[in-house]
Amino acid sequence: MRLLGYTRISTAGQDAQLQIDALVGAGVQKRDVFSDVTSGSKTAKQRPGMKRLLEYAEDGDTVVVWRIDRLGRSLLDVLATVNLLRDRGVKVRSVSDNIDPETSSGRMMLGMLATLAEYERELITERVNAGIAAAKQTGTKFGRPPVDPDETAQKLAIAEEARAKGRTAEDAARLVGWSRATLYRHRQADGTHDTLTKPV
Repeated sequence: MRLLGYTRISTAGQDAQLQIDALVGAGVQKRDVFSDVTSGSKTAKQRPGMKRLLEYAEDGDTVVVWRIDRLGRSLLDVLATVNLLRDRGVKVRSVSDNIDPETSSGRMMLGMLATLAEYERELITERVNAGIAAAKQTGTKFGRPPVDPDETAQKLAIAEEARAKGRTAEDAARLVGWSRATLYRHRQADGTHDTLTKPV
């Protein structure tokens, strides 16, 4: 069984030495410490250091962190990372939080984390649903706004005229506030493919 360390700091201006010292004190070799300098907005799988750790870790290894929050940007992300490691047979130990899967108290802490993460997930869902309901009551419409066929036809006519005068499809689309792809899509729906499908 190997002890593998993981550190995370948000900016290059911060110092990970405190975390590294704690990991070395817990028995991790410096060569086995994986590090990330990245903002909390990135999930664990998006961080290069964590990716390398996941590729290196084997069944039976233990990942040691200074604090459990180093594993994720939120409680949900922390738990997702813990579960990702455990699915590979890799245990997680947190030095400062006294979380050790080899002890009954450590297993209890991980169970509490899972319960709290589920609670956080439910709160987020409730807030989103409440926000949608409140927006609907005030008349907010969701999804794409309805397309006015007359307006679309007028814009197509303008684009057709511009193309007939030698303008590129991109220029013709820009005249009516569309991208070239949007222009082609409307032309296809209209059933005409002549001048606008010529190479630009």
